[in-house]
Amino acid sequence: MRMASASEAKVLGIIPARWGSTRFPGKPLHLIAGKALVQHVWDRCQQCENLDAIVVATDDQRIAAAVKAFGGEVALTSPDHPSGTDRIAEVAQLWPEHSHLINIQGDEPLISPELIDQLAQTLIDQPDCEMVTAANPIHFEDPEFSDPNVVKVVIDHQSRALYFSRSPIPYQRSPVADLQTLRHKGIYGFSREFLLKFVQWQPSALERCEQLEQLRALENGTKINVIITSDDSPGIDTPEQADILDRQFLTE
Repeated sequence: MRMASASEAKVLGIIPARWGSTRFPGKPLHLIAGKALVQHVWDRCQQCENLDAIVVATDDQRIAAAVKAFGGEVALTSPDHPSGTDRIAEVAQLWPEHSHLINIQGDEPLISPELIDQLAQTLIDQPDCEMVTAANPIHFEDPEFSDPNVVKVVIDHQSRALYFSRSPIPYQRSPVADLQTLRHKGIYGFSREFLLKFVQWQPSALERCEQLEQLRALENGTKINVIITSDDSPGIDTPEQADILDRQFLTE
């Protein structure tokens, strides 16, 4: 991890981890190749060069105990947060010395440390950047492109988000050879000031319609930088997906 002086920006990596999940209760502690899912993510973050500190944010004592057991830093947060971003904001209040925060999904055990560093570097290098995320190319004929569980994003010429949707966007009315279709990755970087402002806004109409928090930012006029990445590491949403990954780890 990068060691920052007191005069420069400091970036905190936060891994939200909650026990309750409709499809996969206890997911953060599910073992993959003998190691808890959340520990895989923690180990990936340890390889980052642009994070000054890393913390797991959880409302569950079982997860907190497991994180402490493998030597991780943990922050116990309120169980009443309506979203992961609200949980991140609580941790931001507990770590006021950090000017920027990266929300790293706790269910992506193969997340690229280089991608996390890219988000952090964007925040450090661009003082006017309030929010940054990532996306990877996906072909519109790929079954995931029409899957509502896979979020898509379209961007402008400055690589800033125009819209996010669970629907296939853009609609392929006419073939366009140089059109890039993108799958959104659920990783976000924020300036501390913006994050604390964001969670004070009421959920917006588009957000409630699509069930996508980032639309709240767009509806309030925020520019969201989008890093295009080749990293297409999958998230783990079900026990079946975890078992597939477990077999991959064991055969490598």
